[in-house]
Amino acid sequence: MDRRSFLVHAAISGSLFSLVGCKGRQVAHVLDGDDQDMVGSHTAGAETWQPLIDESVGKLLGRQSMAIQTVAHQGPGGLPPVCKHVCFLGVENKSVEEIGDFKEQIYERIDSMVNESGTFRMISRRFVEAGLREAHVAPGDLFVPNNQRQFAAVMEQMQQPFDYLLFAKITSGTTQKNKNYQRDYVLTLELVNVYDGSYDKESATIRKGYHKSVLGKITNY
Repeated sequence: MDRRSFLVHAAISGSLFSLVGCKGRQVAHVLDGDDQDMVGSHTAGAETWQPLIDESVGKLLGRQSMAIQTVAHQGPGGLPPVCKHVCFLGVENKSVEEIGDFKEQIYERIDSMVNESGTFRMISRRFVEAGLREAHVAPGDLFVPNNQRQFAAVMEQMQQPFDYLLFAKITSGTTQKNKNYQRDYVLTLELVNVYDGSYDKESATIRKGYHKSVLGKITNY
């Protein structure tokens, strides 16, 4: 190999090495606002959870806000609706996947969207957790009347009365085909009126395919 060929070969190898990276080296970049989310290759990520939250919360709040405004306009004097207080009992993961640190992000995103609605106001998570500890009840036990009354009394003592309980649940279903599989992710929100026990529920679904090779998508979809 002459000197010129050697230099060209070395330059190409160096460029490929810098693009591929080396073991033990980590690189990163900051995403712009219009950059697409990375699609997780093994589990759900931002590309799954954020659309699920936006759709389910948006539909539920839109429907409930309209109902509250309708009742207010029909009431005496047509007074504007009073902001309703919501006690959010957290995110329950019933899917086959561990969602890791996304559980906290899901909670915070739902919390923020509800607070921005103008019709509902979330009670601080710190008050909710303290109230559950003081009342010695778990979120799932609040459907027992005595437990709910006890919890409500504790929250009122902390000057944090509430009108609704909000539950969020993640489920999944997996369809297997040889080494490839499809997973359907569902986020369900349940809003319970503590005065009459009525509730409203909204769900959003995203289907995602996982493949062992780039041909998996072509052969299965």
